[in-house]
Amino acid sequence: MTRLPFLLLALLTICSSLSAKPKDPSPSGQAIKALLITGGCCHDYDNQRDIIPTAIDAHSKLPIEWTIFHQRTQRGDILLEFYKNPDWAKGYDIVVHNECFAKIGDVDYIAGILKPHLEGTPAVLVHCSMHCYREGPTAEEWWKFCGVHSPGHGPKHPFEVKIVNSGHEITKGLENWTTPDGELYFINKIYPTATPLAESMSESKKQMFTNIWVNAYGPKKTRVFATTIGHHNETMIQENYQNMLTRGFLWAAGKPVAESIK
Repeated sequence: MTRLPFLLLALLTICSSLSAKPKDPSPSGQAIKALLITGGCCHDYDNQRDIIPTAIDAHSKLPIEWTIFHQRTQRGDILLEFYKNPDWAKGYDIVVHNECFAKIGDVDYIAGILKPHLEGTPAVLVHCSMHCYREGPTAEEWWKFCGVHSPGHGPKHPFEVKIVNSGHEITKGLENWTTPDGELYFINKIYPTATPLAESMSESKKQMFTNIWVNAYGPKKTRVFATTIGHHNETMIQENYQNMLTRGFLWAAGKPVAESIK
């Protein structure tokens, strides 16, 4: 696929910024202040940094003020100075993690990322975020945040996304769909705090793996919406994917999904 569609999507991105500080409140006071953190190894974050906020803006009835922090690197072992600020998430209503920094095990650094979420800041986790920060003695703390432990993935192939919990606020009314291509993550543990919403069949393992779920993280039961779907831009620009992602975003932000989705 050419870069043109994604360049057009970039032009439509609303209220995005490279600043690490939230914007002033909107006059209505109703805008969701969202922070998207992206960058790292192995993915087209140059385009996905635009695809995700554009998709959610297009499907949400509620106004959203986006701040985007994009670390332009293909390395998976970079420590972001942004995360070293103990107040990195202050002022935001929700954080979207679409990053790939797997080769990091720094205990204090990871604790600093998790702290605002332990204290109640909601999160959306996309694809390789489940494979981040998995080295060192505290790797399981990140897995608890994700709600699952994923050790890896199989060969890329299209797969059908099958809804397994149609009664949840996020998936109510959603139908099964098939990705044009995909990288299905293996899941070897689902924590008791997580609730699976959808799953797909791995061609290599001939086994179903959860790929959309919600998690209640920490003592405050912070809302976390997560999906391992999203390696390819061709998948991310699907209407079904964008609808699903927006629903998860709104749910995590504590908004009534049915009333807030277009």
